[in-house]
Amino acid sequence: MSSSHNFSSYPPFFRPNQPQPQAVEFDSDPRPKSCSLPIIDFEALEAAHLSQVCREWGMFRLTNHGVSSELLTQLHNHANKLFSHKFEWKKGIPTTPMLYFWGNPALTMSGNAQQKGPPPADRHNWLEGFNVSLTNISHFHYQDPLLESFRCLLEEYGAHQTRLAKAIFKGMAENLDFPPPKSTSYLSPATGIIRVYRYLRCPAAERRWGIHEHTDSSVLSIIHQDQVGGLQVFKNNQWLDVEPIHDTLIVNLGDMMQAMSDDEYVSVTHRVKVNRVKERVSIGYFVFPAEDGVIHTSNYKPFTYADFQAKNELDLKTLGAKIGLPRFRK
Repeated sequence: MSSSHNFSSYPPFFRPNQPQPQAVEFDSDPRPKSCSLPIIDFEALEAAHLSQVCREWGMFRLTNHGVSSELLTQLHNHANKLFSHKFEWKKGIPTTPMLYFWGNPALTMSGNAQQKGPPPADRHNWLEGFNVSLTNISHFHYQDPLLESFRCLLEEYGAHQTRLAKAIFKGMAENLDFPPPKSTSYLSPATGIIRVYRYLRCPAAERRWGIHEHTDSSVLSIIHQDQVGGLQVFKNNQWLDVEPIHDTLIVNLGDMMQAMSDDEYVSVTHRVKVNRVKERVSIGYFVFPAEDGVIHTSNYKPFTYADFQAKNELDLKTLGAKIGLPRFRK
């Protein structure tokens, strides 16, 4: 883990003694319950069990996924080294294929990279990160040895995530009786991205969020978290802690999967707490439909992911919040 006192590595807005906007109301139970997420064994992927979990939870813990402990450890070690560099150095990293951002992962990555001041109070998240496009990642190379090594690790990890996403989606598509053309356009591995997050130490952790409650816009997301903890899921009208368990991955369904399933499957609401004394690193993989692939269901007007993304961007700019799927309901 990067040094807890290396505040020169933090974006200036998050450093001690900086003026802060008024915090949003914090509704967290100080002692939330831990949830026992359903477990899916990737080596024994069973369609009926997967379908039940997608309907009831929209989130599960994946075991026997074939991603080595060594690779996961190397990724987190390299991420910690990168994050420990000074903020100005991170801002200077070439933006392709790895774009540095801070404060709000919901904004467009290009807009986020250009932001000069603090994010608006209602969009405020206590984090920084790298957004990495997996498209043609093998064609880009860095002169800096640490960046190049990290790029190679991300390329290897991305190939694993693509493998997992395709297999999991195939099981869901079979359960939902998607015809082959739908299956092809509803999941596009070429859209895959990795986001590497560092949730920063926060002295007012009881009044701040790493990420506010939200649903992902993806088809599905795959998360590997370190052992610090902080991820919470909303289930049965209460927030539950998703405890880190070594060498497991967390899979959650996004808005696109809920729309494709005509609301049979759940786009799960989740959020991330910050910690007063520890930083937390998590690595998320997100995959989407083909941008021009039209989603046709009975509960929603036909739309593409490009349509969905455009509405989200407009809502974020004008309302400060994502509305998401309700914009497209019939």
